[in-house]
Formats: sequence, C-alpha cells, structure tokens
Amino acid sequence: MDVRLNDILVMKKPHPCGEKRWLVLRTGADFRLRCLGCGHELMTPRFKAEKNIRSIERAIPTEEA
Repeated sequence: MDVRLNDILVMKKPHPCGEKRWLVLRTGADFRLRCLGCGHELMTPRFKAEKNIRSIERAIPTEEA
C-alpha cells in the first residue's frame, strides 16, 4: 500500500474522540499518526495500520512555475 507523509488515512473504526481520519507523520516499518479530532499521536506497526485503512486522502500536488 502506498502511504506517504501528510496523507490522511480514513480508518474503519473511529478513535474514542469520534474521528476516523489520521494524518501520517512518519512512514517505514511503523507509522506515526495524529488524530485529526483531538490531536493524539501514536506509533503503530505498518501491518496493523494497513489492515484498518478504509481510504487514503491525498492532497493534489500543485505545479510550480
């Protein structure tokens, strides 16, 4: 799965605060994610996170002149 920095991951289950969207702060064998609802940060193994991803929202890159 192609997960990049600053992607927003929409998860299957919500965080206890009610938000399902997480910002990717670090990638590799582990992901560092920040909840977009309450700002809680966590490290989770890649395989656990990828199993729970419903969709990935990626900002459209803008071309610079």
